[in-house]
Amino acid sequence: MQGSGVDSSLNVRGMAQARAFFNMYSHIRFDKVYTSFLKRTKESVAGFIEAGIPYESLPGLNEISWGKKEGQAITPEEDAYYHWMLDQWRQGNTHLRIEGGESPEDVVKRQEVALAGILKQEEERNILICMHGRAIRILLCRLLNYPLKCMDMFEHENLCLYLLEQTGSSFIVRKYNDTSHLKNRVGEPAVAV
Repeated sequence: MQGSGVDSSLNVRGMAQARAFFNMYSHIRFDKVYTSFLKRTKESVAGFIEAGIPYESLPGLNEISWGKKEGQAITPEEDAYYHWMLDQWRQGNTHLRIEGGESPEDVVKRQEVALAGILKQEEERNILICMHGRAIRILLCRLLNYPLKCMDMFEHENLCLYLLEQTGSSFIVRKYNDTSHLKNRVGEPAVAV
């Protein structure tokens, strides 16, 4: 299980996805790129950083900590426990955490600090934020005023795009889990299914 305690690099497929994302969106003039502290987010947007776009890494954007389960092979019992926890969160028990890890409510607290810092930069009108699956779901609940128990309604794929537009203190989703840029990946090994 990969959370904030596992700081791994992208694999070959992830690097190909990152190139495809950059190829699709490199024409956009971002004022700044924000990433988590984990190197896989910086690698995911390396093309933008290498193009000279200013960037900042914020720990508040890190993935949820899965505690003692991070970096471990998942047994059938642990998989059942993980799904039980997700079900608890869907029922509104978002204060619960896997042993040694964070709850969604813990993640919201640290995201609030990061978000406050990002939003006060009024000169940054067009920003790219690269973060992680569960953390994205939690952030979208906050930005779109959904209860945390609704976080699983925000699907995500690796290197997907959520395009949000801000008007005052409100956000609107313009693109939802968009992976159109991944259709023509170059340099990705073929996978037999």
